[in-house]
Amino acid sequence: MSDIEQIQAIRSQSLAQLDDLRANPKPTYWLDGQRVHWQQYAESLQTTVDWCDQKLIDYQPFEVRSRGVT
Repeated sequence: MSDIEQIQAIRSQSLAQLDDLRANPKPTYWLDGQRVHWQQYAESLQTTVDWCDQKLIDYQPFEVRSRGVT
């Protein structure tokens, strides 16, 4: 699996989890002394998607136009 395919897979999985979380919101609660805060989790997933988008853009070919002057 290439780097691009891995990044696309991470992005796809993160978007699926984010969609599920938004479709079925859950309350914040405490479990064994640890706070489970779903809004922070959603923000973390969105940050992951944004990171993947930037990496995929970086992999895209680009063209630099320049003009020589004598």
